[in-house]
This record gives sequence, structure tokens and C-alpha cells, in this order.
Amino acid sequence: MDDVRVPSDATDDPHQQSRAPKFASMKSHFGFAALLAILFLTFLDNTIISAVLANVQSDFSAGVSQLQWVVGGYALAFASLMLMCGSLGDNFGRKKVMLIGVAIFCAGSVVCATASGVTELIIGRVIMGVGAASSEPSTLSMIRHIFPDRRLRARALGTWAAISGLALAMGPVVGATLVGIWSWRAVFWFNLVFGCAALVFAAIWLPESSDPTRARPDFAGFVLGAFVLGAATYATIAGETAGYLSNSIVLLYVVSGLALVAFVYVERRVKNPMLNLDFFRRRAFTGSIIVAFTSYFSIFSIFFFVALYLEIVASVSAFNLALDFLPLLAGMVLASIYSGRWVGRVGSRIPMATGCLIASTGVLLTNIIIGPGANISTVGWTMGIAGIGFGILVVPVTSSALTGVPASNSGIAASTTNTSRELGAVAGVAILGSIVNAQLTVHLTQRLIALGIPASYRSLVISAVTTGSISAQEKKFSKGAGAAINHIIHEVVSAAYQAFARGLDLALGISFCLLLGSALIAFYTGTSEGTTYESDQTDPIS
Repeated sequence: MDDVRVPSDATDDPHQQSRAPKFASMKSHFGFAALLAILFLTFLDNTIISAVLANVQSDFSAGVSQLQWVVGGYALAFASLMLMCGSLGDNFGRKKVMLIGVAIFCAGSVVCATASGVTELIIGRVIMGVGAASSEPSTLSMIRHIFPDRRLRARALGTWAAISGLALAMGPVVGATLVGIWSWRAVFWFNLVFGCAALVFAAIWLPESSDPTRARPDFAGFVLGAFVLGAATYATIAGETAGYLSNSIVLLYVVSGLALVAFVYVERRVKNPMLNLDFFRRRAFTGSIIVAFTSYFSIFSIFFFVALYLEIVASVSAFNLALDFLPLLAGMVLASIYSGRWVGRVGSRIPMATGCLIASTGVLLTNIIIGPGANISTVGWTMGIAGIGFGILVVPVTSSALTGVPASNSGIAASTTNTSRELGAVAGVAILGSIVNAQLTVHLTQRLIALGIPASYRSLVISAVTTGSISAQEKKFSKGAGAAINHIIHEVVSAAYQAFARGLDLALGISFCLLLGSALIAFYTGTSEGTTYESDQTDPIS
């Protein structure tokens, strides 16, 4: 492998010899800082978008399904291409692929910042996802090459986990603050400036590394893997509006399943597979992949739906939304910092299971307490508990995934873990979103029929709810109306908010159950202290 080394000519002069380790250390730490900057940016954009949803919905009259594409478009491209990009980085140079990815991410940010409609915004988010898929996998795999020393590498992995948790938690806070200062477009200009700075810093300080074997790329695996993930996630999101039993959606799922069979067949027979399927024989690796999926599925029930509820139903301002999410931020950051030391002492099993249990408790309490008057004094502490649980989870999930993977395959191992995370995010937004939307249509329609609202007005109310204009419509129709009319309007708006709350209740309830099940998986599959893979040992998988 290509580690960070002191140049050979530095050892000829004793003065150079004394300065060389210091220089190498400085370069390692500046390179590590560049990695963390890129990691922060790509993880931040998973959740920063939650703060702009209500404003985008209002400006573009976007429906809930379109908002799901604003969130899911990024995660869809991220998840579909990450395995391929991790493998390309291993083969052709991790730094090279990473820098190309950051440049693409910045280009997508410009498209989003200048978007004149929701379609352009979604396209920009997809471009950003492509860039994130290219740049993010190497942030983890390159740590093993920047820090050859095991002790320093362990500390670096803990810092990596803490920064990823910090970025996820800071997303709503940073986003809401930027929206409050300027507008939702400020979020994407921020991405551009931050991304350009990270690009320059990484180009200067990061060393290049790659798999020395330079195996022939598995192009068939690339295409099939990306198609499987892309088709399945597209069908999951599109099925909400087209209907999951419609011919086009069923066909997509069938074709995706057939492509999966072909992918497994190819990966079993190709000489240098993109993804070594034998990795999944190890309980620690497989368990971490499952927990990564379920934890992100559940995290986005908070970042997407709770944020949307607070903005639409509780009518909180951008600054108040930032305040409401501060306890979640603090919980994730502090817990992820402590979690690294905990995992170092006892392994991943207990921390991972404990994180799932604490996160499930926070999600349950948030579901019980949240209401139209929710603010930091009511749901702040419950989301703080959820944040502690999610923060604890970040380190052991990553640590457990890398347990049985040799350094030369670190890029694909990191990509597999993060692909599972992004798939969890896509599935969470899509599946839970369909549940929320169903309540906004089916349940709300039933309530409006019970109130005696004519069919023509029922469609108007449902459209106002799903596009986020219910408050504006309420003010419009209430102005100058009599007491009887205002009473009916109030009943209609209350029914709309109850439908939203019912959908949120189901979404958070599903997340709670998933996290409980994940705690059992984590306890069964997690590693104990001292269970590590050493590159100089015989690969236990092969």
C-alpha cells in the first residue's frame, strides 16, 4: 500500500533526518484535516436540506413527493454510485477520484442555488449526490494510508466518526441559520464556498494512494450494482405517486431483482470483483451493514418529518427550528466523541446495541410529546436523547464493518457501509413519506367528508396541505368571513394537521421498532475487544 513516507533522500543528512518526521507528521495531519473537511461537507448535506423544505415548498408550490425527491435525489445518486467510486479510487487513485468528486459536488451546488423550479433543484441535488459518491468513500479508506501506525489510526477513526456525527447533527442547525439570515439558496452557496476551499486544501496536502495490485476494473459489476440500487430506490420513491402495484413500478422491482441475481453471479465468477461477497460471511461486517441501514432509516424520520412538522404545523421560524435541533446536535457530537473511546476499550457489540436502545427511546418520547405547540422546551430534550443514541452508533458501526477487511480493500469496505447508510436514508424518506402522504390524502379525505366539505373543496384542501400553503389559504379564506365560515375553516385546518400528525406518529413508530430490532442484531453480531484484522495475517475470509 502507499503509506505516507519520508523521502529517501531526507535520511542522508542528520539535520534533514531530524526534520523529516516532523514534516511527515505535519503533512499527515493537514491531509487528515482535508479529509475531515470533505467528510463534513458530504455528511452535512444529508440533513442540511431538512431546513429548507418548507421554504422550497412555498416558493415552488412543491408537493411532499417532490420534496422527497429533493432529499432522495441526493441519497439516490450517493447510494447507487458509492460502491463503484470506492473501487475506482482503490484502483486509479483515491485522491484523484476524491478531488473529481468535490468538483462535481460544487457544480451541483451552483445548479441548486440558481434553480428556478423544483425540477432544476432535484437535478442539482442528483449532481451533488454523484460528487458525494465520488469523494466520500476515500475519506475513510485513506486514513489507513495517512496513519500507518495502529494507535494513531485508531484515534483518527474515532475523530472521523465524531466529525460524521457532528455533520449530520449540524445539518438542520446550519441550514436553518442560513435560511434565517438570507434564504434557502444560501445553503447551496455555502456548499460551493466550503467545497472549493476543501478542494484546494485537499489538492495541496493529501497524498495519493491506491491498491498496488491495480487489478482490472470490474465494469460489469459497476453497471449491474449501480442499476440494482438505482432502479430499486427509484421505484420506492416513484411508487408513492404512481402506486406500488402499478405496472411500471412492479416492472422496475422485477428488473432490479433480476439485475441483483446477475450481479451476484458476476461477482462470484469475475477474477477481481468490485465487491467481495465473501465479506458477508463475517457476522461483524454483515451486522454493521444492517444496523447502518436501519439507523439511517430511523434518523431521517427525525431529520425529514419532524422538521417538516415543526415548520408546517407548529409554524416555527427558521431560527427557532435551529434552536429545536440544538439538543440533537449536542447529543450526537458528545456521544460520538465518547463512543470512540468506549469502542476502543470493549469493542463494538455493547456500544452499538446501547446506541440503538437509547435512540429508540428518544424517537418514542419525541413521538409521544410532539404537538402543534412543540418547541425546544418540549421536544428538545427528547430529540437530545435520540441524538445521544445516534451519536453512539456512528463509531461502532464503522469499526465493526472494517473488522475483517484488508487495507487494500478499505475503499470498497467504506463504500459498502456508507451505501447501506444512504439506502437507509432513501428508504426512510420514501417509505415513511408514502405513509405520511397516505394520511394526508386518505385519512384527511375521510375527515373532510365527515365535516360535509364538497368534493371540489376537498381537493383544494388536500393540495394546500401537500404543498405547504395551508396556512396562507386559511388566512385568505378567513379574511372578512363570518363566524360560521371561520369555524368550518378552523375545523378543516385542524383535520389537516391531525392527518399530518397521524402520519408522523406511524413514521416514528416504525422507526422505534426498527431500532429495537437493530439492538438485538448489534448485540449478536458486534465485535468484542481485541477482534481486529491485521493486514500481515492470512485473510480469514479467503
